[in-house]
Amino acid sequence: MRFIRISVLVGAVALASVASASATDYVLSANKWTSAQTAAVQAAGGTVVFSHGKAGLGLATSSAPDFLSRVTASGAFQSAAVDEMVQWQPPITDYSVEETAINPTNDTFYPIQWAHQAVQSPAAWAAGCTGQGARVAVLDGGIFAAHPDLDANIDTACSASFVPGQAFNSDTGTFWHGTHVAGIIAAEDNAIGVIGIAPKATIMGVKVLHSGTGSFAWIIGGLLYASDPAAFGKPGCARADIINMSLGAEFPINHNGSLVAALNKAVNFAASNGVLVVSSAGNSGIDFGQAGNLTVVPASSGSGLAISATAPLGWALGATNYDRPASYSNYGEGLVTVAAPGGDAALPGEALCTLPLATGTITNRCWVFDLYLSTSRGTTANGAYSWAAGTSMAAPAASAVAAIIVQRNPGISLGALKAKLQQTSTDSGKIGHDEFYGHGFVNALNACTQ
Repeated sequence: MRFIRISVLVGAVALASVASASATDYVLSANKWTSAQTAAVQAAGGTVVFSHGKAGLGLATSSAPDFLSRVTASGAFQSAAVDEMVQWQPPITDYSVEETAINPTNDTFYPIQWAHQAVQSPAAWAAGCTGQGARVAVLDGGIFAAHPDLDANIDTACSASFVPGQAFNSDTGTFWHGTHVAGIIAAEDNAIGVIGIAPKATIMGVKVLHSGTGSFAWIIGGLLYASDPAAFGKPGCARADIINMSLGAEFPINHNGSLVAALNKAVNFAASNGVLVVSSAGNSGIDFGQAGNLTVVPASSGSGLAISATAPLGWALGATNYDRPASYSNYGEGLVTVAAPGGDAALPGEALCTLPLATGTITNRCWVFDLYLSTSRGTTANGAYSWAAGTSMAAPAASAVAAIIVQRNPGISLGALKAKLQQTSTDSGKIGHDEFYGHGFVNALNACTQ
C-alpha cells in the first residue's frame, strides 16, 4: 500500500505569556468572555493566553495543580478541560520536483494539473472568475510565503501563528503541508510552476499545526482569529470569507466532549460572522453514516462543510474519470457536503510515463500523475513543487471554488454561499444527494456562471 502525505498543525496569536515547562493549558468555554471570566482564571492561579468575548472561548495556562477544580468551581464557565495535543495528519511520503524560479513560456507544470480539467477552472478563468477579492484563511502548518508561486497572494501582515514560538511561515521538512494547500487554492498564474483554482484569491496563513501536530486550543484560536482579527489586535485586517482546514482526527464519539464542543462552538462562531468553514473529510475510508461510535473532527464540527476526495485512475494513460472516489476518502450520509479532486495512488504497478510540460517533458511512475501537484517548500531558496493525495487536497479545491463564488457575488451571505456551492456542483454517483458526493462534484465554471 502506498502512503501519500497528509498533515497539519496548530498555533496562537497575541499570546499573553509563554507558559513554563510545567504549566498545563486549559480550554475554557462560557456564554460570553468578560472581565469576570478573566478574573476567575486569575483567582484560580492561571493566566489567560487568549480569549474572545463574543465567542465565549479562551485558552488559559496554569502551574497550579488544582486549577481545573478551582476554575470550574468559580461558576464563570460552562466547561473547562485540559487541552489535548493531537496528530491531525499522519506523516507520509510526498513526491517532489525541485524547480528554480525561471520564466518559461507558461506555468511549467500546468499541463499535468489534471484537477483543472476536472473542475473546469480554465473556462472559469476565461469568464473572468479567478477568486480576486476573496480571502481564504488556511489553518494549517506553515506557509512558505516567499515561494514565487505564492508570494503575491499571501497577506503576510494579516497572517498569524497560534503555535508558540513559531512564525506562520515556518514548519519542518521539505513538504510543508500548508504550502501545498495554499497553492491548490491560489498559486499565481505567473509563468512559473503551477496554477491554483482561484489564482487571484488572497491567502491568510494561520499556523495551527507543526509537523502535523497541534492542540485543540490552537485550532480554536485560529478559527476565532480568521473570523475576527480585530479581536486579536489586528483591526486593519479583514476577516476571511472562507476558512480551509485540511486536517482531521477520528475519535470515539464520547472522547473529551468538552474539547470537541469547544471546537464546534468556534466553527459556529465563524459561521455567525459570515465565514464559510471547509474541512477535509478524512483519509481512513470510513463510512461515517454507519460508523457507530466514531466521529471525525473538524469535518463533523458545528455548521462547517466536509469534503470527500476523488481522483482518476491512470490519468497519464488517458483516464478522465475525475470524479472516481479516492481509495482512502472518508464519506457518509450526514458528513459530506460536496466532493473535490484530492488525488490517489491506487494505480497498480511501477511503470514509467512521460508527459509534456509547458516546456520539455517529465517522466515519473504513471501512478504519481494521479496525485495532486502543488507548491511545497523544497530545499532551495525558491521553493519547489510536490505531488500529494488526500482529502487535505480536496478541501482547498472546494475552498477555491467557493472563492470564485465570493468574487462573482460580492457580499454574499453564508447561507447563499453554501447553497451556491452545492447547487453549482455536478451531480455524480447516485442521482441526487448521496453518501460519497453529498450534493455533487465541485465545478468552477458553474460557480462562475450560474
